[in-house]
Amino acid sequence: MKAIVQERFGPPDVLELVDTDRPEISAGQVSVRVRAAALNPYDWHMLRGDPYVARLMGGVGLMRPRRRVAGIDVAGQVESVGAGVRGLRPGDEVMGFCHGSFAEYARTTADLLVPRPAGLTFEQAAAVPMAAVTALRGIRTAGRVRAGQRVLVNGAAGGVGTFAVQIAAGLGAEVTGVCGTSNVDLVRSLGAAHVVDHTREDFTRGREGYDVILDNVGNRPLGLLRRSLTPTGTLVANGGGSPGQVFGAVGSMLRVIAVNGFVRQRLRTILPATPATPATPATPAGPAREDLLAVAALIEEGGLTPVIDRTYALADAAEGVRYVERGHARGKAVITVA
Repeated sequence: MKAIVQERFGPPDVLELVDTDRPEISAGQVSVRVRAAALNPYDWHMLRGDPYVARLMGGVGLMRPRRRVAGIDVAGQVESVGAGVRGLRPGDEVMGFCHGSFAEYARTTADLLVPRPAGLTFEQAAAVPMAAVTALRGIRTAGRVRAGQRVLVNGAAGGVGTFAVQIAAGLGAEVTGVCGTSNVDLVRSLGAAHVVDHTREDFTRGREGYDVILDNVGNRPLGLLRRSLTPTGTLVANGGGSPGQVFGAVGSMLRVIAVNGFVRQRLRTILPATPATPATPATPAGPAREDLLAVAALIEEGGLTPVIDRTYALADAAEGVRYVERGHARGKAVITVA
């Protein structure tokens, strides 16, 4: 099969399209014929092996990548199932989490797959798992957003942000989205009652008191973010897309957790929803089938729509990762696997 592999840490140029063996499955596992795979900030973090502290934690690999084939979001068809798998059979169209999804075939476990929602293309379905589940965790689980609350989403035009705006608006919140000039109309169309153009205005300098802030960018000091909250408001810091190097988002997330114990406001952190995401008192656990089913249900009900920025052929995966790493993706970028 064709697959995108990396033999060492580095820039997108280290990614190579090669012929390799199909992954074999064992009991409880599922082989998926990949039709599309989303690109995420997670992918370039894994590619570069940053932050360095993550290498010491074992999820990335110390001197070389722990996983040779890149990718984690997937949409495709079940090719085969291992012993003990229930509820899935060859030919079923699915979406979910699957390490090594930048390939023609990949393997995962049944609990990380759900049926592809009717009406979504494979490309749209691939855009859902990590970004939509992370947004759901940020808005509903960590943020506890309720109808009538004032919610601000910083980075509203990105992968997580486009889902978060829709989820918060669907819960009945008055949503303010922060984005660049070219994305103002997009964010408004997703359900934001107000849109702040960050090139012209700093939302932390206003007097508005938000009940919940979901920060997907990490470009504002904690003190300024807290000042923009109500006295008992909730800040949810998403550390998934922050630049890495030594500590990356880990240092700022630790500050959030430390300060949380001394203030009335609720300060929470989240990481991208992946099978390897650790659980902490301030961070929801890794992905669960219930969350995948929840976002699938929202899509089926018409309350959630993936926003696709660009699509790439499998051979052009390095170009796609490079684009996402620049931080200007409008919604999601997706790899189509022919």
